Amino acid sequence: MIITRTPFRISFVGGGSDMEPFYARHPGAVLSTSIDKYMYISSHRFFFQGQLRVKYSETETVNHIDELKHPLLRESMRKVGVTSGIEISSIADIPSGTGMGSSSSFTVGLLHCLHAVKREYVTHEQLAREACEIEIDILGEPIGKQDQYAAAFGGLNIIHFHPNGEVRVEPLFVKNDVYRELQENLLMFYVGNQRKASDILAEQKRNASREEKFDILRSMVMLVSDLRNCLYSGHLDDFGKILHENWILKQKLASQITNNEIDQIYQAGIRGGARGGKLLGAGGGGFMLFYCDKANQQRLIEELKPLETFDFDFEREGSKLIYFADEEY
Repeated sequence: MIITRTPFRISFVGGGSDMEPFYARHPGAVLSTSIDKYMYISSHRFFFQGQLRVKYSETETVNHIDELKHPLLRESMRKVGVTSGIEISSIADIPSGTGMGSSSSFTVGLLHCLHAVKREYVTHEQLAREACEIEIDILGEPIGKQDQYAAAFGGLNIIHFHPNGEVRVEPLFVKNDVYRELQENLLMFYVGNQRKASDILAEQKRNASREEKFDILRSMVMLVSDLRNCLYSGHLDDFGKILHENWILKQKLASQITNNEIDQIYQAGIRGGARGGKLLGAGGGGFMLFYCDKANQQRLIEELKPLETFDFDFEREGSKLIYFADEEY
């Protein structure tokens, strides 16, 4: 049996600049961190050698890879060259459609597992690049590249997207007390409305070529440098302010990013003492993240009832092979 563990991520600022219509004209950048909530992918030899079985929200047992309905499983197995005699299962700490990059964590973790099946060493960069090729180039998903690199590399990073298609991950080495204070001052609330992000992202991708939307994304990229300076200087009072600026800009990128319910939750969070925040992911639902000083956190929690906080910590390891028992496939 082989098991991989791949983290989910929180994106702070710059989201949307990882899409080709933007970064082909202007370098993009996203500041994000991985968190200690994971996608687990396991595999072991399937008794019936001519078949393969995959288990996710459904179970599929097929005779040929082309019969698989799950596109990420089908194309990842095809890419690595593991096509029969295997059973693959997935378990996640957080459901899909909640804004933490679950699909890309699934793809990265699956590729890591499949390469391990073939006894192939892979770098974090290779995992992220192959996940982008499958999701964007092969399957044509209207998404960017940030989730794949955040999941593969892990940690607190600025991820840079260059016009030639290259991606560079810049780790942020902030002081331990700043790192700890940042974690302590972030609160997350589940607002519901699990959604498939593709419709929102497709609109956002179309809009990125429009000049006014392009200018908004360029302003969001500028906030990445502001947030990096905030972290390195230790002036975390500015962190919430920058999150707020990014959220105001993000809402202008597509029509379904926010709605009346989400706006009311955000306004209640600010009344409750948060310095700023944002909805994670493409929009429409999922998790709301707030930056709030510890002295005000109980007031914030009371203001947002009946919503409950969701506990998490940062993580630094990225996609990892956590169990390997040698089998012949």
